Amino acid sequence: MNKSDFDFYLPERLIAQTPLEKRDSSRLLHLDKITGAIEHGHFHDITKYLKKGDCLVMNDSRVLPARLIGSRLSGGLVELVLLRDLGDGCWECLSRPGRKTKPGTELTFGDGELTATVMDVAEGGNRIVKFHFEGIFIEKLEKLGKMPLPPYIKEELQDSERYQTVYSRELGSAAAPTAGLHFTKELLKEIEDMGVKTCFVTLHVGLGTFRPVKAEKIEEHEMHSEFCIVPQKTADIINETKKNGGRVIAVGTTSCRTLESFAKADGTMEASSGWTNIFIYPGYTFKCIDALITNFHLPESTLIMLVSALAGRENVLHAYSVAVEEEYRFFSFGDAMFIGDVMPSKAENGEKPEK
Repeated sequence: MNKSDFDFYLPERLIAQTPLEKRDSSRLLHLDKITGAIEHGHFHDITKYLKKGDCLVMNDSRVLPARLIGSRLSGGLVELVLLRDLGDGCWECLSRPGRKTKPGTELTFGDGELTATVMDVAEGGNRIVKFHFEGIFIEKLEKLGKMPLPPYIKEELQDSERYQTVYSRELGSAAAPTAGLHFTKELLKEIEDMGVKTCFVTLHVGLGTFRPVKAEKIEEHEMHSEFCIVPQKTADIINETKKNGGRVIAVGTTSCRTLESFAKADGTMEASSGWTNIFIYPGYTFKCIDALITNFHLPESTLIMLVSALAGRENVLHAYSVAVEEEYRFFSFGDAMFIGDVMPSKAENGEKPEK
């Protein structure tokens, strides 16, 4: 398949720059993955697409305030985005301007509260940086760092917690698992009270999630690697759900990729951890997940290819064209989509859903 097969028209004005005041007031487009039928609502309506015995699998990774703005001791501003902890105070970082951060360059942040030395240039041009500090590094980062918002968001974020899910707890991501941003604690309790199980995986999202697909033939695209964990409790809940005929619903593409990376051929799970570079596109046979809660993604991105694998490229592109026509908000702070196979309001009323 060609990259251009996943292109669509998106007016720039539909790219959400700020989150809504209430998380669950985002709009929700339900897409039937079999028929392509569409239904419109709001995220707090998500409960009507869930049923007792289902389970929601969420990514509990928490975003690091990984963007540091400082200066070179020799003069001039520098910006680092921390990508990967290499241990012993060393991090792989994105550096701007790259040509000014050669090995041996000394950096300072927060009036010298945090200093660093550029040690090496990694494959792909990232820098290996060793930080020098007194105390606890994460505390320094929380004091001096900023949220590393996606490149298409130009507005400054007023409340950094709005780029965290309400259930985030495992610090390590360079970008939020944004499908989960729509949930409130109250909505999650309502879902659990219905008899829907909730459980967690951890995938630390890297900035590679925003890397464009450059290969025209998508099969030639090299996917970035990310570290993920499936705890024993989550594996047990998934296995019990499948045994009892319930659905496994991934909250976000990161949860989906984690589960599909470690699921056995029969869809069952064991406690697992490791790196994944799984690339899901049409033709892929899903082993574990039955449905997906997700946001609206970039044209020609690996994420729109993933959702197309679940619901069919034609169905997804049609749903996206409807979303543009209906002026849904796109990307990280945008609206949500539920890709499943149950449309209760239409079925109960004997109506034909919109195509």
